[in-house]
Formats: sequence, C-alpha cells, structure tokens
Amino acid sequence: MKYSFTNDYSEGAHPNILEALVRSNLNQENGYGYDTHTKNTIKYIQEAVQDKNASVYLLSGGTQTNLIAISSFLRPYEACIAAHTGHIAVHETGAIEATGHKIYTVHSDDGKLRCSDIENTLNMHHDEHMVAPKLVYISNPTELGTVYTKQELEALRNICDTHDLILYCDGARLGTVICQAQFDLTLSDMYRLTDAFFIGGTKNGALLGEILVIRNNTLKKGMQYNIKQRGALLAKGRVLGIQFEELFRDGLYVHLAKNAMRHARVLSIGFHAFGYKFLVAPQTNQIFPIIENELIEVLQNNFDFYIWEKVNATHSAIRLVTSWATTDDAVTALIDAIEKYNPDQYGAPPKDDAPGIAYTDKV
Repeated sequence: MKYSFTNDYSEGAHPNILEALVRSNLNQENGYGYDTHTKNTIKYIQEAVQDKNASVYLLSGGTQTNLIAISSFLRPYEACIAAHTGHIAVHETGAIEATGHKIYTVHSDDGKLRCSDIENTLNMHHDEHMVAPKLVYISNPTELGTVYTKQELEALRNICDTHDLILYCDGARLGTVICQAQFDLTLSDMYRLTDAFFIGGTKNGALLGEILVIRNNTLKKGMQYNIKQRGALLAKGRVLGIQFEELFRDGLYVHLAKNAMRHARVLSIGFHAFGYKFLVAPQTNQIFPIIENELIEVLQNNFDFYIWEKVNATHSAIRLVTSWATTDDAVTALIDAIEKYNPDQYGAPPKDDAPGIAYTDKV
C-alpha cells in the first residue's frame, strides 16, 4: 500500500481524542455548544489569547468557517482582498462568491500579501461604481507553506487600521507556525494583530473541526444566528468540544504540530542534500521540491503526493505534506527512494542556514 504525503488529514484522529470520545460517550450533555467540553475549550482559548471577552465558536470545517465568518463580516457591496493562491479564491468552489461577495486577487509568488498589494487594490477600486474592498484575507501559513512573521502581521494590521479594513486569517495549519520558536508567534499575537482568525483542528490531529476567534466587537453581532442559519450549529456540539478540549488541555495541539514539522524538516534537508531546489523555501509542513519527471514516476510507485506545477520540460514541483501522524519509517523510505535514483549525488546534510531552506531551529 502506498504511503500518502498528499495532505495532513489522511489519518483519523490522535488516540487521546478517540479515547475521550469513547470515555464520555454515554454522559448526557447539553446541545448546541452548551456542553461542558465546549465551555472548557472556550476557556482554554480565551486564556491562550489573554482575553476573557474573546468570542470563540467551534465549527466543523475550514471552508464552512471562512464562508460564515466572511459573509457575516461584510456588507452586500463589500469584497475581500486575497493572494491569488488563497484558499477562498482557489479551493472553496466559489463559496464566498456564492454569498454575493467578490474576491479581488493579487498575484503572489510566495502566497503572501504585501501592504503595497492592499494599497494598489484600494487605489483601483475607489468609488461607489465598484465593489468596495473591505476584508483582507490571509492564511498563516499560506497555501504554499510560507509564514507571515510577527513584523509582517503588524504591518498588515497598521494598513488595515489606516484604511478601516478587516484583517482575517485562515489558520487551518496555524499549529505549524506557533510551534516554531523561530517565529515567536503565539495565539495571543494572532488575536492581537487580527480582527478574527481561526485555529485549525482538521489538519492537526482532530477528526474534524476549527475554532473561530473574534476580537473586533463590531464583528461579533449576530454571529450565532449566522452560524445557525448556515447549518453549522451542531446539536451534538460536544463532538467538537471534546476534541479541542483534548488538544488544548495539556499542550497536545503544539506537540502534534511539532511532529509534522520535525518530519518536514528531515525531508527538506534530505532533498537539499541531493541538490534539489524548492519552488518556495520550506518553512512549515508543506514542502515543494523541484525534481525530475522521471523521479516523480519512480516515487509514485510507493508514495502519493500532488504534482503541483510544471517547471520546465524535464522537471516539476511536487507538494509533500507531513502530518501529526507521519512516521520516521515513511520519511526514511522516501529519502531512500531518492537515493536509489541518485546513487552518486548524495552529500552531507546541509547546515540549518543552507540556501533554499528556511528552517532555523529544531522542533
């Protein structure tokens, strides 16, 4: 059977979560998020963001969270600004557009928006004859695995404040950022620097689920109504509450993200040691090595992964994603397969500051 590096949700859930679900199975709980587990999760998140007034909502998936949040935040004549690689622009089947909101996309080689991108978009759409840009959508990490640093987030926060824009962050893989000491970015920082963001569970050890956190008081009004109207208010909200209670009670969330990062770093160093370059410098658990098309065919015998884009006639960039459940054996087997293809090219593992690798600390 092939081993999949296609995504970070191929497996079910961490055993602690499954055990907690079984252990509490016959306990009677209130529905619709009023169960004790959801209440505990809300308390953990409020403590993490250092604000007992933070509004916290548990939802089942990332697309659902983006749709509900953005459609709640915007007036009918308002639009989002996003990188052209942004999840809402590419992989959500027009969910945002289906709610009547336009997305202004900006080309970005590394998946990140710059302040100049926002300024340019505002300058291009400046009167009542055009849909008004209002919300800046970012993902951290981005869809290319790159990271918005604290300094970059502060710059985005400043420009959003200057132009009265909403800064909203998709955190489907946020764990792979906050677990790395080099970025010095905490949930409290994410809360302080955005108007709202979500914390992904689906891609970090949960069966399903995301946590939407809202700081901006003007965005909180009516949120529970919109969640219900969109079919996202689960009668058995405990299913989400139990999972996140396990993830955030004793630091399991960060621990699982570190496992994904440890294996991503090993793979990145391995590819670099064979002389391969990357489409973007690896920073999180999505890596994009550029390899021979012939090697792709060889690897596909034993591994599943995305062929991301054609680079030239003989090489393509592939996407490999490690997860909370990735094993040492799987990573070793992939590197061994590359070595068999390049028996005479393997060199000593590069130093942490080797060109093309952005990891600077061990996790």
